[in-house]
Amino acid sequence: MSVLDSFIAGLPKAELHVHHVGSASPRIVSELAARHPDSPVPTDPEALADFFTFRDFAHFVEVYLSVVDLIRDAEDVRLLTYEVARDMARQNIRYAELTVTPYSSTRRGIPDAAFVEAIEDARKAAETELGVVLRWCFDIPGEAGLEAAEETARIACELKPEGLVSFGLGGPEIGVPRPQFKPFFDRAIAAGLHSVPHAGETTGPQTIWDALVDLRAERIGHGTSAPQDPDLLAHLAEHRIPLEVCPTSNLATRAVTDLDQHPIKEMVAAGVLVTVNSDDPPMFGTDLNREYGVAARLLELDAAGVADLAKNAVEASFMDAAGKAALRAEIDAYTAAWRG
Repeated sequence: MSVLDSFIAGLPKAELHVHHVGSASPRIVSELAARHPDSPVPTDPEALADFFTFRDFAHFVEVYLSVVDLIRDAEDVRLLTYEVARDMARQNIRYAELTVTPYSSTRRGIPDAAFVEAIEDARKAAETELGVVLRWCFDIPGEAGLEAAEETARIACELKPEGLVSFGLGGPEIGVPRPQFKPFFDRAIAAGLHSVPHAGETTGPQTIWDALVDLRAERIGHGTSAPQDPDLLAHLAEHRIPLEVCPTSNLATRAVTDLDQHPIKEMVAAGVLVTVNSDDPPMFGTDLNREYGVAARLLELDAAGVADLAKNAVEASFMDAAGKAALRAEIDAYTAAWRG
């Protein structure tokens, strides 16, 4: 481990773009697969590594949904959620906005109230026992269409768990235009939730514009194609609309063909508020520490630059002012002690 990697490992961090089911470690996936032997997901960790090798984005979605199918009751939900927080604690992640897709579980028969109770119970335990603060983004699986949008908006607005802060849209972008989801985002925003859709991951800049105009996005998930439109980059920079950048994910899903050509450099050069995230870390063979290492190499950052990147995530988060101030102070104290 390099000196900078050691710094990153101990650095207090926030993460803003990381998926609930997509954060299931191989150990947990193996346990769930063993409990549900009718699933195509292998139970052997080595076989899982091959299973998580994606041909393209469509294949990634196919594999992802097969793992989603392992989450079949409230006990599965609670176990997964708490174990994700445990993995975060090991990386010194203090705060995370976890993208949760209720529809994927409720359509498989888990009652909505039981699902919400399970994630909330795990959230409270994680904060007390692990020191990890979790907040929720309830997202629409775009491939499931307007029925899923209606169900997600209903659960978010009617059940609205204490940890819920935002409303999102994930899944494939090709063939899933953003504007059709406007009424559901309008409802969520009226209920006090923030708008954080995925956009411009595997499609062009127009998808990002649609997310900004129709969905009133406050942050953009991925935004990989933003540098293709200088006017868009300027708009994002001027209005301090953050991008949730996930470098290794973009490579794994073939959104980019070469990490060295990742557009994060153009984003930062344009003055855009960039945050670094892991997306679906075990599936992509990564974690947040590794993503910080990738970003540090691409952006040629030293420890102070990496600390500033960590503070970007704090700024872009939906923490309250006191929480932001406390985490920024912890990052500064850690960095000062490291230098000393």
